[in-house]
Amino acid sequence: MLKLRMLLTTTAIALGLITVAIPASAQVKVGVMVSSTGPAAVIGIPQKNSAGILPKSVGGLSVEYIILDDGGEPTNAVNNAKKLITENGVDCLLGPSISPNAMAVLNFVAEAKVPMIAAVGTDAVIYPMDQRRHWTFKTAQANRLILEVMVNDMAKNGVKTLGLLRLNDSLGEEWAASLKPIAEKAHIKIVAEERFVRSDTSVTAQAIRITASKPDAVLIAAAGGASTLGHIAFVERNFRGRIYQTNGAATDEFIRLGGKAVEGALMAAGPLQVVDELDNSNPIKKVALDYIDLYQKTYGSRPSTFGSNIYDGGILLASAIPVAAKTAKPGTPEFRSALRDALEKSKNIVGTQGVFNITPENHNGMDSRAALMMVVKGGQWHLLK
Repeated sequence: MLKLRMLLTTTAIALGLITVAIPASAQVKVGVMVSSTGPAAVIGIPQKNSAGILPKSVGGLSVEYIILDDGGEPTNAVNNAKKLITENGVDCLLGPSISPNAMAVLNFVAEAKVPMIAAVGTDAVIYPMDQRRHWTFKTAQANRLILEVMVNDMAKNGVKTLGLLRLNDSLGEEWAASLKPIAEKAHIKIVAEERFVRSDTSVTAQAIRITASKPDAVLIAAAGGASTLGHIAFVERNFRGRIYQTNGAATDEFIRLGGKAVEGALMAAGPLQVVDELDNSNPIKKVALDYIDLYQKTYGSRPSTFGSNIYDGGILLASAIPVAAKTAKPGTPEFRSALRDALEKSKNIVGTQGVFNITPENHNGMDSRAALMMVVKGGQWHLLK
Protein backbone atom coordinates (compact mmCIF):
# COMPACT_ATOMS: atom_id res chain seq x y z
CA MET A 1 0.00 0.00 0.00
CA LEU A 2 2.86 2.33 0.91
CA LYS A 3 4.60 1.58 -2.38
CA LEU A 4 1.34 2.31 -4.21
CA ARG A 5 0.96 5.70 -2.50
CA MET A 6 4.57 6.56 -3.35
CA LEU A 7 4.01 5.56 -6.97
CA LEU A 8 0.83 7.66 -7.19
CA THR A 9 2.55 10.65 -5.62
CA THR A 10 5.52 10.40 -7.98
CA THR A 11 3.17 10.16 -10.95
CA ALA A 12 1.16 13.15 -9.77
CA ILE A 13 4.30 15.27 -9.41
CA ALA A 14 5.41 14.30 -12.90
CA LEU A 15 2.01 15.30 -14.27
CA GLY A 16 2.11 18.63 -12.44
CA LEU A 17 -0.89 17.76 -10.26
CA ILE A 18 1.08 18.41 -7.09
CA THR A 19 3.49 21.32 -6.65
CA VAL A 20 6.60 20.85 -4.55
CA ALA A 21 8.13 23.83 -2.79
CA ILE A 22 11.75 24.26 -3.86
CA PRO A 23 13.84 24.80 -0.72
CA ALA A 24 15.44 28.21 -0.32
CA SER A 25 19.14 28.34 -0.99
CA ALA A 26 21.72 28.77 1.75
CA GLN A 27 23.59 30.97 -0.73
CA VAL A 28 23.01 34.69 -1.20
CA LYS A 29 23.08 35.76 -4.84
CA VAL A 30 24.12 39.31 -5.69
CA GLY A 31 23.76 40.68 -9.21
CA VAL A 32 26.42 43.23 -10.16
CA MET A 33 25.62 45.58 -13.05
CA VAL A 34 28.54 47.62 -14.42
CA SER A 35 29.58 49.54 -17.53
CA SER A 36 32.95 47.85 -17.97
CA THR A 37 32.95 48.57 -21.73
CA GLY A 38 31.81 51.59 -23.71
CA PRO A 39 32.16 55.31 -22.93
CA ALA A 40 31.82 54.79 -19.16
CA ALA A 41 34.43 51.99 -18.91
CA VAL A 42 36.72 54.15 -16.77
CA ILE A 43 33.94 53.98 -14.19
CA GLY A 44 32.81 50.41 -14.76
CA ILE A 45 36.17 48.60 -14.84
CA PRO A 46 37.23 49.45 -11.26
CA GLN A 47 33.68 48.64 -10.16
CA LYS A 48 33.83 45.23 -11.80
CA ASN A 49 37.22 44.63 -10.20
CA SER A 50 35.92 45.73 -6.80
CA ALA A 51 33.08 43.23 -7.04
CA GLY A 52 35.73 40.57 -7.57
CA ILE A 53 37.23 41.17 -4.12
CA LEU A 54 34.00 41.29 -2.10
CA PRO A 55 33.65 38.61 0.61
CA LYS A 56 32.42 35.22 -0.59
CA SER A 57 31.06 34.37 2.83
CA VAL A 58 28.98 36.59 5.14
CA GLY A 59 27.52 35.52 8.46
CA GLY A 60 28.01 31.86 7.67
CA LEU A 61 26.30 32.16 4.28
CA SER A 62 28.13 31.84 0.98
CA VAL A 63 27.72 34.78 -1.40
CA GLU A 64 27.81 34.50 -5.20
CA TYR A 65 28.37 37.60 -7.32
CA ILE A 66 27.01 37.46 -10.87
CA ILE A 67 28.56 40.27 -12.91
CA LEU A 68 27.02 41.62 -16.15
CA ASP A 69 28.27 44.46 -18.35
CA ASP A 70 25.79 46.90 -19.91
CA GLY A 71 28.26 48.79 -22.11
CA GLY A 72 26.93 52.07 -20.74
CA GLU A 73 23.55 51.59 -22.46
CA PRO A 74 20.29 51.99 -20.47
CA THR A 75 18.48 49.37 -22.56
CA ASN A 76 21.19 46.83 -21.76
CA ALA A 77 20.98 47.75 -18.10
CA VAL A 78 17.26 47.00 -18.05
CA ASN A 79 17.80 43.67 -19.80
CA ASN A 80 20.58 42.77 -17.37
CA ALA A 81 18.42 43.62 -14.36
CA LYS A 82 15.60 41.45 -15.71
CA LYS A 83 17.97 38.56 -16.37
CA LEU A 84 19.58 38.76 -12.94
CA ILE A 85 16.23 38.87 -11.16
CA THR A 86 14.09 36.50 -13.21
CA GLU A 87 16.69 33.98 -14.42
CA ASN A 88 19.41 34.13 -11.78
CA GLY A 89 17.11 34.80 -8.84
CA VAL A 90 19.40 37.33 -7.17
CA ASP A 91 18.61 38.65 -3.70
CA CYS A 92 20.14 42.06 -4.31
CA LEU A 93 21.60 44.22 -7.10
CA LEU A 94 24.83 46.24 -6.93
CA GLY A 95 25.13 48.98 -9.54
CA PRO A 96 24.58 50.16 -12.25
CA SER A 97 27.67 52.28 -12.90
CA ILE A 98 26.07 55.40 -14.37
CA SER A 99 23.02 57.49 -13.56
CA PRO A 100 20.97 57.04 -16.77
CA ASN A 101 21.17 53.26 -16.37
CA ALA A 102 20.17 53.37 -12.72
CA MET A 103 17.16 55.54 -13.55
CA ALA A 104 16.19 53.14 -16.34
CA VAL A 105 15.91 50.14 -14.01
CA LEU A 106 14.17 51.86 -11.07
CA ASN A 107 10.65 50.79 -12.00
CA PHE A 108 11.59 47.17 -12.66
CA VAL A 109 13.47 46.89 -9.36
CA ALA A 110 10.49 48.30 -7.46
CA GLU A 111 8.06 45.94 -9.18
CA ALA A 112 10.31 42.93 -8.59
CA LYS A 113 10.84 43.95 -4.94
CA VAL A 114 14.58 43.33 -5.01
CA PRO A 115 16.86 45.78 -3.16
CA MET A 116 19.36 47.67 -5.31
CA ILE A 117 22.46 49.51 -4.07
CA ALA A 118 23.23 51.92 -6.92
CA ALA A 119 26.83 53.05 -7.49
CA VAL A 120 25.86 56.32 -9.18
CA GLY A 121 26.03 60.04 -8.59
CA THR A 122 22.44 61.07 -9.24
CA ASP A 123 20.30 61.67 -6.18
CA ALA A 124 17.21 61.04 -8.30
CA VAL A 125 17.49 57.31 -7.60
CA ILE A 126 16.61 57.96 -3.94
CA TYR A 127 14.93 61.40 -3.91
CA PRO A 128 12.11 62.08 -3.46
CA MET A 129 11.52 58.87 -1.50
CA ASP A 130 8.42 57.09 -2.79
CA GLN A 131 7.29 53.59 -3.75
CA ARG A 132 9.37 53.76 -6.91
CA ARG A 133 12.55 54.34 -4.88
CA HIS A 134 11.58 52.29 -1.83
CA TRP A 135 13.88 49.43 -2.86
CA THR A 136 16.88 51.52 -3.98
CA PHE A 137 19.88 52.76 -2.01
CA LYS A 138 23.07 54.49 -3.17
CA THR A 139 26.67 54.60 -1.99
CA ALA A 140 28.05 57.62 -3.86
CA GLN A 141 27.87 60.94 -2.03
CA ALA A 142 24.71 62.97 -2.52
CA ASN A 143 25.25 65.50 -5.29
CA ARG A 144 23.79 68.28 -3.18
CA LEU A 145 26.40 67.57 -0.49
CA ILE A 146 29.20 67.84 -3.07
CA LEU A 147 27.74 71.08 -4.43
CA GLU A 148 27.30 72.69 -1.01
CA VAL A 149 30.97 72.14 -0.23
CA MET A 150 32.13 73.54 -3.59
CA VAL A 151 29.79 76.52 -3.59
CA ASN A 152 30.97 77.37 -0.09
CA ASP A 153 34.56 77.38 -1.40
CA MET A 154 33.50 79.58 -4.32
CA ALA A 155 31.88 82.09 -1.99
CA LYS A 156 34.94 82.19 0.28
CA ASN A 157 37.08 83.00 -2.76
CA GLY A 158 34.96 85.84 -4.07
CA VAL A 159 33.19 84.04 -6.92
CA LYS A 160 30.10 86.01 -7.97
CA THR A 161 29.42 84.55 -11.43
CA LEU A 162 29.61 80.95 -12.61
CA GLY A 163 29.58 79.09 -15.92
CA LEU A 164 28.30 75.49 -16.04
CA LEU A 165 29.43 72.85 -18.54
CA ARG A 166 27.50 69.64 -17.97
CA LEU A 167 26.60 66.29 -19.43
CA ASN A 168 23.36 66.23 -21.38
CA ASP A 169 21.81 63.32 -19.46
CA SER A 170 19.92 62.68 -16.24
CA LEU A 171 23.07 63.19 -14.14
CA GLY A 172 23.89 66.50 -15.83
CA GLU A 173 20.30 67.68 -15.47
CA GLU A 174 20.38 66.91 -11.78
CA TRP A 175 23.66 68.76 -11.25
CA ALA A 176 22.11 71.82 -12.89
CA ALA A 177 18.84 71.62 -10.97
CA SER A 178 20.59 71.08 -7.62
CA LEU A 179 23.20 73.78 -8.25
CA LYS A 180 20.82 76.65 -8.94
CA PRO A 181 19.22 77.05 -5.47
CA ILE A 182 22.56 76.41 -3.70
CA ALA A 183 24.32 79.03 -5.86
CA GLU A 184 21.45 81.48 -5.43
CA LYS A 185 21.62 81.15 -1.66
CA ALA A 186 25.35 81.99 -1.86
CA HIS A 187 24.58 84.99 -4.13
CA ILE A 188 26.39 83.40 -7.08
CA LYS A 189 24.82 83.95 -10.49
CA ILE A 190 24.99 81.28 -13.20
CA VAL A 191 25.70 83.30 -16.33
CA ALA A 192 26.09 80.46 -18.86
CA GLU A 193 25.15 76.80 -19.16
CA GLU A 194 26.31 74.46 -21.92
CA ARG A 195 25.82 70.72 -22.51
CA PHE A 196 27.63 67.83 -24.17
CA VAL A 197 27.35 64.04 -24.38
CA ARG A 198 29.78 61.41 -23.08
CA SER A 199 30.82 60.34 -26.57
CA ASP A 200 31.81 63.86 -27.71
CA THR A 201 35.46 64.29 -28.65
CA SER A 202 35.42 68.09 -28.46
CA VAL A 203 33.62 70.72 -26.38
CA THR A 204 35.47 73.70 -27.83
CA ALA A 205 32.32 75.48 -28.99
CA GLN A 206 30.72 75.17 -25.56
CA ALA A 207 33.88 76.41 -23.83
CA ILE A 208 34.06 79.43 -26.15
CA ARG A 209 30.47 80.43 -25.36
CA ILE A 210 30.93 80.05 -21.61
CA THR A 211 34.25 81.95 -21.64
CA ALA A 212 32.59 84.77 -23.58
CA SER A 213 30.20 85.29 -20.64
CA LYS A 214 33.26 86.10 -18.47
CA PRO A 215 32.37 84.10 -15.34
CA ASP A 216 34.57 84.21 -12.24
CA ALA A 217 34.62 80.41 -12.23
CA VAL A 218 33.33 77.41 -14.16
CA LEU A 219 31.98 74.09 -12.96
CA ILE A 220 32.32 70.98 -15.11
CA ALA A 221 29.64 68.45 -14.19
CA ALA A 222 30.74 65.25 -15.89
CA ALA A 223 32.47 61.95 -15.12
CA GLY A 224 35.50 59.99 -16.27
CA GLY A 225 37.30 61.17 -19.40
CA ALA A 226 34.55 63.68 -20.16
CA SER A 227 35.67 65.69 -17.12
CA THR A 228 39.19 66.01 -18.54
CA LEU A 229 37.87 66.98 -21.97
CA GLY A 230 36.01 69.95 -20.56
CA HIS A 231 38.88 71.10 -18.39
CA ILE A 232 41.39 71.11 -21.24
CA ALA A 233 38.96 73.09 -23.40
CA PHE A 234 38.86 75.95 -20.88
CA VAL A 235 42.64 75.96 -20.42
CA GLU A 236 43.06 76.16 -24.19
CA ARG A 237 40.71 79.16 -24.20
CA ASN A 238 43.04 80.83 -21.65
CA PHE A 239 40.30 80.96 -19.05
CA ARG A 240 41.82 82.57 -15.95
CA GLY A 241 39.11 81.89 -13.39
CA ARG A 242 38.74 78.98 -10.99
CA ILE A 243 37.83 75.65 -12.62
CA TYR A 244 35.83 73.25 -10.47
CA GLN A 245 35.09 69.59 -11.11
CA THR A 246 32.47 67.34 -9.53
CA ASN A 247 33.54 64.09 -7.89
CA GLY A 248 33.22 62.52 -11.34
CA ALA A 249 36.84 63.64 -11.80
CA ALA A 250 38.07 61.92 -8.64
CA THR A 251 40.50 59.61 -10.42
CA ASP A 252 44.18 59.43 -11.23
CA GLU A 253 43.04 58.94 -14.84
CA PHE A 254 41.74 62.53 -14.86
CA ILE A 255 45.25 63.77 -14.09
CA ARG A 256 46.97 61.31 -16.42
CA LEU A 257 44.82 62.42 -19.36
CA GLY A 258 44.92 66.12 -18.50
CA GLY A 259 48.58 66.45 -17.56
CA LYS A 260 49.73 69.99 -16.84
CA ALA A 261 46.42 71.37 -18.14
CA VAL A 262 44.58 70.20 -15.03
CA GLU A 263 47.03 71.64 -12.49
CA GLY A 264 45.00 73.73 -10.07
CA ALA A 265 41.74 71.88 -10.73
CA LEU A 266 39.39 72.11 -7.75
CA MET A 267 36.93 69.48 -6.62
CA ALA A 268 34.84 68.27 -3.71
CA ALA A 269 34.97 64.49 -3.44
CA GLY A 270 35.22 61.55 -1.08
CA PRO A 271 38.16 60.95 1.28
CA LEU A 272 39.47 57.90 -0.60
CA GLN A 273 41.12 60.18 -3.16
CA VAL A 274 43.29 61.78 -0.49
CA VAL A 275 43.27 58.98 2.08
CA ASP A 276 46.98 59.31 2.95
CA GLU A 277 46.35 62.89 4.11
CA LEU A 278 43.52 61.97 6.47
CA ASP A 279 44.12 62.11 10.19
CA ASN A 280 44.78 58.68 11.70
CA SER A 281 41.84 59.17 14.05
CA ASN A 282 39.45 59.28 11.09
CA PRO A 283 37.64 55.88 11.04
CA ILE A 284 37.31 56.04 7.26
CA LYS A 285 41.08 55.94 6.79
CA LYS A 286 41.62 52.34 7.91
CA VAL A 287 38.70 50.99 5.87
CA ALA A 288 39.88 52.88 2.78
CA LEU A 289 43.49 51.75 3.16
CA ASP A 290 42.40 48.12 3.63
CA TYR A 291 40.38 48.35 0.41
CA ILE A 292 43.29 49.90 -1.50
CA ASP A 293 45.68 47.24 -0.20
CA LEU A 294 43.38 44.36 -1.18
CA TYR A 295 42.72 45.87 -4.61
CA GLN A 296 46.42 46.44 -5.30
CA LYS A 297 47.37 42.91 -4.23
CA THR A 298 44.70 41.49 -6.54
CA TYR A 299 45.02 43.71 -9.62
CA GLY A 300 48.42 45.40 -9.27
CA SER A 301 47.06 48.94 -9.37
CA ARG A 302 45.37 51.46 -7.11
CA PRO A 303 41.55 51.63 -7.32
CA SER A 304 39.64 54.74 -8.33
CA THR A 305 36.87 56.20 -6.21
CA PHE A 306 34.34 54.75 -8.67
CA GLY A 307 35.32 51.25 -7.59
CA SER A 308 34.74 52.15 -3.97
CA ASN A 309 31.05 52.73 -4.67
CA ILE A 310 30.64 49.02 -5.36
CA TYR A 311 32.93 48.02 -2.52
CA ASP A 312 30.97 50.15 -0.05
CA GLY A 313 27.82 48.44 -1.28
CA GLY A 314 29.47 45.18 -0.29
CA ILE A 315 30.22 46.60 3.16
CA LEU A 316 26.57 47.53 3.63
CA LEU A 317 25.51 44.06 2.51
CA ALA A 318 27.95 42.40 4.90
CA SER A 319 26.17 44.20 7.73
CA ALA A 320 22.61 43.63 6.47
CA ILE A 321 22.75 39.99 5.31
CA PRO A 322 23.13 38.42 8.79
CA VAL A 323 20.21 40.53 10.04
CA ALA A 324 17.96 39.48 7.14
CA ALA A 325 18.99 35.82 7.54
CA LYS A 326 17.43 35.80 11.03
CA THR A 327 14.06 36.40 9.41
CA ALA A 328 14.12 34.35 6.20
CA LYS A 329 16.27 32.20 3.95
CA PRO A 330 18.10 33.56 0.87
CA GLY A 331 16.32 33.05 -2.40
CA THR A 332 12.90 34.00 -1.05
CA PRO A 333 10.80 37.16 -1.33
CA GLU A 334 10.81 37.32 2.47
CA PHE A 335 14.61 37.43 2.57
CA ARG A 336 14.76 40.19 -0.03
CA SER A 337 12.25 42.24 1.93
CA ALA A 338 14.14 41.64 5.18
CA LEU A 339 17.39 42.60 3.43
CA ARG A 340 15.85 45.86 2.24
CA ASP A 341 14.65 46.61 5.77
CA ALA A 342 18.07 45.82 7.24
CA LEU A 343 19.82 48.12 4.75
CA GLU A 344 17.42 50.90 5.68
CA LYS A 345 18.41 50.52 9.34
CA SER A 346 22.17 50.66 8.69
CA LYS A 347 23.78 52.81 11.38
CA ASN A 348 27.38 54.01 11.70
CA ILE A 349 28.58 51.69 8.93
CA VAL A 350 32.06 52.91 8.00
CA GLY A 351 32.88 52.66 4.31
CA THR A 352 35.80 53.73 2.17
CA GLN A 353 34.14 57.04 1.28
CA GLY A 354 32.15 57.96 4.35
CA VAL A 355 29.97 56.79 7.22
CA PHE A 356 26.47 55.51 6.44
CA ASN A 357 23.48 56.28 8.67
CA ILE A 358 20.56 55.29 6.48
CA THR A 359 16.95 56.21 7.28
CA PRO A 360 13.58 55.61 5.57
CA GLU A 361 13.82 59.16 4.21
CA ASN A 362 17.50 59.06 3.22
CA HIS A 363 18.77 55.93 1.45
CA ASN A 364 22.33 57.30 1.31
CA GLY A 365 22.90 58.64 4.79
CA MET A 366 26.37 60.15 4.34
CA ASP A 367 27.39 63.37 6.09
CA SER A 368 30.06 66.07 5.58
CA ARG A 369 32.86 63.55 6.22
CA ALA A 370 32.14 62.23 2.72
CA ALA A 371 32.89 65.48 0.86
CA LEU A 372 36.26 67.20 1.10
CA MET A 373 37.70 70.05 -0.98
CA MET A 374 40.83 69.09 -2.90
CA VAL A 375 43.13 70.47 -5.58
CA VAL A 376 45.48 69.07 -8.23
CA LYS A 377 49.01 70.02 -7.23
CA GLY A 378 52.19 68.49 -8.59
CA GLY A 379 50.24 65.96 -10.62
CA GLN A 380 48.21 64.64 -7.67
CA TRP A 381 44.98 65.34 -5.86
CA HIS A 382 45.65 66.89 -2.42
CA LEU A 383 43.45 68.16 0.37
CA LEU A 384 42.84 71.87 -0.11
CA LYS A 385 44.27 73.66 2.91
